[in-house]
Amino acid sequence: MRAFIFGGGEIYAELMDERPEGQDMVVCADGGYENAGKLGAHINLLVGDFDSIGSIPSDVDEIVQVPAKKDVTDVQLAVKCAIERGANDIIIVGSTDGRLDHTLSLIAVLEDLWDKKIPAHVVNGKNRVRYIRDSGVILVRSAYKYFSVVALDRRVKGVTIEGGEYPLVKKDIERGFQYAVSNEITKNAALINVKKGAVYVIESRDK
Repeated sequence: MRAFIFGGGEIYAELMDERPEGQDMVVCADGGYENAGKLGAHINLLVGDFDSIGSIPSDVDEIVQVPAKKDVTDVQLAVKCAIERGANDIIIVGSTDGRLDHTLSLIAVLEDLWDKKIPAHVVNGKNRVRYIRDSGVILVRSAYKYFSVVALDRRVKGVTIEGGEYPLVKKDIERGFQYAVSNEITKNAALINVKKGAVYVIESRDK
């Protein structure tokens, strides 16, 4: 089952080409309730302490309320609840250009999902983020004009990029010196492969 997890912050609803449909599960983390509404999505589950939306809405199927003081973020809790209800493919919709602490904690969830072998990415309409480790990914040409490979380990080894304006063949990227940034797909798709290490693969629009 595919699940859409809606977090808070600004999203670009008019640019979103991935939207809940059919039997997709929709889970909102507190302020994500408003973002789900922008896409006209019916909400199956709303979780959080509700400090962002204030009152508890009545147009959702299920509500999980937790104390404001807790050891997980609302998005982490929403992902946990989605998995417990059978989700095995997750799209997190949330801000990636607002508060930096929220952004980093949001996309860090992708590493946990990778360890759980659950396909996942984060999207807000202008950016799409994936996490891969010792693996590869194919990026199909789309409205996302740019893509970047951002090293997360001190040294990521054997990075190959095919089908990009700036190709790489088995090169290393250091976390302290990121240079595989702002590439562009020149063919129908780009192939990114990492021999050893973890990276974020980030696709971005310029408008």
